[in-house]
Amino acid sequence: MSAASEVVLVEARGAALVIEINRPKQRNAVNRAVSLGIAAALDELDRNPALRVGVLSGREGSFCSGMDLRAFVDGERPELEGRGFGGLCEKPPAKPLIAAVEGYALAGGCELALACDLIVAGEDAWFGLPEVCRGLIAGSGGLLRLRQRIAPAIALEYALTGERMSARVAHGWGLVNRLVPTGQALAEALKLAARITANAPLSVAMSKRIMCECADWPGHEMWQRQRPLIESVLGSHDAQEGARAFSEKREPAWRGE
Repeated sequence: MSAASEVVLVEARGAALVIEINRPKQRNAVNRAVSLGIAAALDELDRNPALRVGVLSGREGSFCSGMDLRAFVDGERPELEGRGFGGLCEKPPAKPLIAAVEGYALAGGCELALACDLIVAGEDAWFGLPEVCRGLIAGSGGLLRLRQRIAPAIALEYALTGERMSARVAHGWGLVNRLVPTGQALAEALKLAARITANAPLSVAMSKRIMCECADWPGHEMWQRQRPLIESVLGSHDAQEGARAFSEKREPAWRGE
């Protein structure tokens, strides 16, 4: 395992890049150093063609308890210019990113999880936006994304009350993709990553792009906007390789081109 910094540990496991916040005594609260470490790891994820999926987690049983309030009181801000909280919330990577959540994903920690594409959670994990209880506001994507991921009225209730949502309830609302026994979130996230990385890189990347962008497309322009993106994949080497491999009853050898 290599360290982007002492507070963020980064390790390539096959085609997956595991990024772990390493401040367990602070329940992995985010300070500026954590944001810089995550941002550097995400840059490597998007830059390196050998890496296909990222997995964001926290060390020693807690995902992230949010912003380091002591550092905030001392005048430090964890947001990075153009990238936001955690070096992630305003600029997610182009490649898929999975949150492996154990323990607490609260406040900014919940916003980090929401900035990921998929969430795997241990049964004892908790999600929540308690900012209103502290005179703060969930301005790093929590208010924007939670209502997109679950029923808007339910999202509003959690935002206004600051109450916590159990992983089981979050799974029931569709916020959590996979619910696993406590302590197994990272292992399950890596299994999910392996399932994704078995597929064609261009197809995966473009599928994420279209699903992320299409919500803003006017209804009468959807097909027109999608067409050149689809054609860029259908005209690729890997599209031909996938068809040949299927007809020849073998595993495809993707080239990402």
